[in-house]
Amino acid sequence: MGYDLVIRGGTVGTATGVFKADVAIADGKIAAIGVDLPAGEREVSAHGKYVLPGGIDTHSHVEQVSAGGLLNADTFESATTSAAFGGNTTLISFAAQHRGLDLRKVVSDYSVLAERGALIDYAFHLIVANPDRKTIETDLPALISEGHASIKIFMTYDLMKIDDEPLLDLLLTARRNRALVCVHAENHGMISWMGKKLVEKGYVHPKYHSISHPRGSEPEAFNRLIAAAELLDQPIMIFHVATAEGVKVIRDARDRGLKVFAETCPQYLFMTKEDLDKPGMEGAKWMCSPPPREASDQQSLWQALALGDIQAISSDHAPYRFDESGKLSAGPSPNFKQIANGLPGLETRLPLMFDALVSKGRPEFAGRGLEAFVQLTATAPAAIYNLPGKGAILPGYDADMAIWDPEKTVTITHEAMHDRTGFTPFEGFVVKGWPERVFRRGDEIIADGACKASPGSGRWLARTGGIAAEPRGVLVAEMDPERNFGATLL
Repeated sequence: MGYDLVIRGGTVGTATGVFKADVAIADGKIAAIGVDLPAGEREVSAHGKYVLPGGIDTHSHVEQVSAGGLLNADTFESATTSAAFGGNTTLISFAAQHRGLDLRKVVSDYSVLAERGALIDYAFHLIVANPDRKTIETDLPALISEGHASIKIFMTYDLMKIDDEPLLDLLLTARRNRALVCVHAENHGMISWMGKKLVEKGYVHPKYHSISHPRGSEPEAFNRLIAAAELLDQPIMIFHVATAEGVKVIRDARDRGLKVFAETCPQYLFMTKEDLDKPGMEGAKWMCSPPPREASDQQSLWQALALGDIQAISSDHAPYRFDESGKLSAGPSPNFKQIANGLPGLETRLPLMFDALVSKGRPEFAGRGLEAFVQLTATAPAAIYNLPGKGAILPGYDADMAIWDPEKTVTITHEAMHDRTGFTPFEGFVVKGWPERVFRRGDEIIADGACKASPGSGRWLARTGGIAAEPRGVLVAEMDPERNFGATLL
């Protein structure tokens, strides 16, 4: 057959091996992988370069209004442009229901924004903050059946938190409709109490945000969430794990065979609470929730990634500008409770991870840094969120790839970024390895330092819950009719 494009002579990286090969593309799909493939209508040399799957960022806040009414800095066009420059070809962002909003209308309105602006392929998580009967019993089942197969909930934040009983209702709906439940899990009472006490005592600088979320708030919420999920035999994904104690809770649950998935983010692998200790309001740029922790937590997270207890790396891209539209919406000198939480990260996620895993070769990964990079940033996210044809370089898969120059050294600066935040928390980081060409379904969308894709050319990816969302089929006594006097509750 004829090939539209052959990427010639590169080193192909997969989650299970690395080898030299040509990659041929036809009709937007990977048509062949081999040595000395026939010529294509177009040829791109990848000699001395890596050919890797396009990144999949499964946790990004794009063109989203916060519970407090702030619109974040990025549109779908700017966010997906930034993501593409960083080597990504797919993202999952959030259709966010707030209190009193109709979930179906939220998804409909958000879809219009994405259809108009997205340059890379995308899917949505459904944020539920209004767990009324219509949302749980009617809207969620319908939306899941239409291809929105993951739900996100918060266990903290005054305007977003889901208490224990509606949490169980949502888990049950997810189980019945085979959707994955993703959770921001921290103990709300601890955080609320600690924040109020700090402000009352005059401890209002951004650095105090880092201690306003007590370490214990993470493992406590993880344990409570996991207990609820185990009661209903419902798989869960725990977002942005930050502490060694949280890692232990996840490891213990997985050791018992529970379907608990987890992710972490570059801010928890490369930053600590000391980054918030800056003059004036400058530390606000490093404020996110949960906050960065200690160097010892970083080590625990790297070890959990190597052992498979944490399966993915996302950016948790949440871009708020350092001005009155974002971080300083409450005025030029707000207390830390008044500052919008969130960091940009779509464009830096992959280079930071490539530098750590491939260029520097972290010892936890025993010489398999490139395979781990592909697994954590593309292959595992595609599998967990059931994105068929994504996340790997295989015949028949979408031709989503990036050609990486492993020798290119880049100093990260906000001027070089393509989002609209106006700063990067990784300012001054020097990384070795950078994506120089990016292909989305065979179309070259990044080349020669320029974006060649048109807004709206990204596609929505309808998904079922897939294997990750399937219950184990192991019931606790209270839910098992053979052991609970015949009650059928699931």
